[in-house]
Amino acid sequence: MIAAVGCLLLLSQKAFAGWYQVENYEGSIGPNPVHLSLQRYASFGSGITVEGSYFYDAKQSPIAIYGKADGPKLTLCEIADDKEFQRVLVMGSKIPVDTTGCPLSLDLGESGATGTWSKGTDKFPVTLKKVATLDNTGEGKIVGNFEIPFWAETAIDRFAGVYTKTNAGICMTKMQVINKKKQKVVQEIGFDDPDCNAGMSTTPIYMNVQKWVEGGKGIISVDFGGGKFADADEYVLNPKSKKYHLKK
Repeated sequence: MIAAVGCLLLLSQKAFAGWYQVENYEGSIGPNPVHLSLQRYASFGSGITVEGSYFYDAKQSPIAIYGKADGPKLTLCEIADDKEFQRVLVMGSKIPVDTTGCPLSLDLGESGATGTWSKGTDKFPVTLKKVATLDNTGEGKIVGNFEIPFWAETAIDRFAGVYTKTNAGICMTKMQVINKKKQKVVQEIGFDDPDCNAGMSTTPIYMNVQKWVEGGKGIISVDFGGGKFADADEYVLNPKSKKYHLKK
């Protein structure tokens, strides 16, 4: 009986623990306000230990970043196009990535980060304040209002996941559709998800929402965790209402 209870406790702890350690920041690169999110992980492959997403407030277009951590010091590269995104973040590089010459250098502290962004002759100071954290590697903890700026975007919208700690654990409780030009939320999608699995599938948290075009229609896919029960919900953009609806 004692052994059985011990096994159940171990299994429940293993099922609850995850791989997300994410910190969100607000601040500026030079004169430009930005929002930045970073996920630390032992290894994403190819020597990458940090992945993230950031956007300039004025443009609202997420920029995928990846790089290496040396203690509190980070060197981060920016993904330039879809081909590089597939090669580095989806397929994984066959050789260790080289972060030499990458534009973002950050020094992380308890309450924020400082550093530089440089490319060519352009060089700007970076000043960031930590505003929220998510950690589901142990008992699970969220500090602040936590949102994930997903890598997926369309010409018109970007997508943000609102993550919350529930009785069932930590998960995305709703997805925001944000009009980039208006810089405002134009739709919120909630999930019928009592097991709290939405947005908890892929190792980089920023890939739990994906987009593609099918039959001329925009599709947004939301990944759900749950081990062998992992699944995805697909949402189709209605061209008339400009709203996303669950695909039947």
